[in-house]
Amino acid sequence: MTKQLCLGGFMRPICLHTAWWRHPEAPADANFNWPVIKSLAQKLERACFDAIFTADHLALMPMPPEALKRSATVTSFDPLMMLSAIAACTDRIGLIATGSTSYEDPYLLARRFASLDHLSNGRAGWNIVTTVNPEAALNFGLETALRHAQRYERADEFFEVVTKLWDGWSDNALKMDKESGVFSDIERIRPINHKGKYFSVKGPLNIARPVQGWPVVALAGASEGARQMAAKSADLVFGNARSIETGRSFYQDMKSRAVAFGRNPDHIKILPANQVYVGHTRAEAIAKKRSMDDLVHVESNIPNLSIRLGVDCSKFDPDKLLPELPVTEQGQGNQREWVALARREKLTVRELAKRAAESGTGEMVGTPSEIADQMEEWLMTGACDGFIIVFHTVPDGYDDFVTMVVPELQRRGLMRTEYTGNTLRENIGLPRPNSPLDN
Repeated sequence: MTKQLCLGGFMRPICLHTAWWRHPEAPADANFNWPVIKSLAQKLERACFDAIFTADHLALMPMPPEALKRSATVTSFDPLMMLSAIAACTDRIGLIATGSTSYEDPYLLARRFASLDHLSNGRAGWNIVTTVNPEAALNFGLETALRHAQRYERADEFFEVVTKLWDGWSDNALKMDKESGVFSDIERIRPINHKGKYFSVKGPLNIARPVQGWPVVALAGASEGARQMAAKSADLVFGNARSIETGRSFYQDMKSRAVAFGRNPDHIKILPANQVYVGHTRAEAIAKKRSMDDLVHVESNIPNLSIRLGVDCSKFDPDKLLPELPVTEQGQGNQREWVALARREKLTVRELAKRAAESGTGEMVGTPSEIADQMEEWLMTGACDGFIIVFHTVPDGYDDFVTMVVPELQRRGLMRTEYTGNTLRENIGLPRPNSPLDN
């Protein structure tokens, strides 16, 4: 059988292009318009996408007012609430929500994701993030955000607590025996009695073990800390490679690190994000990209670049090459990727800023056949196991990919034509973790 792509659809925010909401056909309120969100989720399920992926922000984006007022990120639904609603109107597509290890509580998060897994019959996924926005700290009683190393140290312990809580239930803990009057075997529901540097949690959870054992675990980031944590713990790794060469390098590095942790490299899937522009001709696809990029207001450019690089870019000469940068305490891997792009293509600060305002991800532009060619090359030459598809606007970006690219991928055998499993783990070929209580 031909190797197949694992595909996730990026749905929160509904699109990543800075100007998506200005497209003439776009409902500008799509980020918080439930009928629109419902129809898009069902559209991705009909196309047999593996999962919906939702990002999250715990504060307004750190932009100057002139840029922030032009951004549609100022309002959108809580991802777990949104995916719980989507669970009720879909049957097979996976539901991956972002949950912060910097500001969440591990007991509450473990309980909510276990609940989503039960409500969706085994389709939940947790995208682990160490929140980098310094504004978020001010919303949680802190003066400053944790430093990079502290964020990952806390995240590692957070993950340990959450998975212990999921494992604190046997799969066979619920007896529900009406004749004997025994509802549960309390010997198969154990406290975890965790005491660590950041958390003290007795447990157990007051909800049964998730359908999947553990919801699928995802992690994004390319810093040293993110790579190590992903190689040790993640099922899915969301990358941001902007060239096939950097994609291959990241892919090989992550697979090697997973093996070093004693893991099967096939059980960690690498999914770079790509914004796709597709047309019946290449010229049509290029025109779609150009028309979207022309909608980006100039005042959005430098603030978006500052977010990507983790430094204030307003002080740089916009018509000179990007200067040497200090290491950021925010997204270190993201900074490296954008600096590499600037150096590789010799972009001025102004040119790089325009790229940053467009989407912040890799891009593929062309006909359905050309897009499929690129995706097939990435898959078959060890640059990815699939993609997180980013749509440039709504509904056109979704419709273009679903009606033009998906049939071509299916024709080549690179994408399923129907779901073969019931859970997210089954559909992406991941084993189900067993509880230690069942060993």
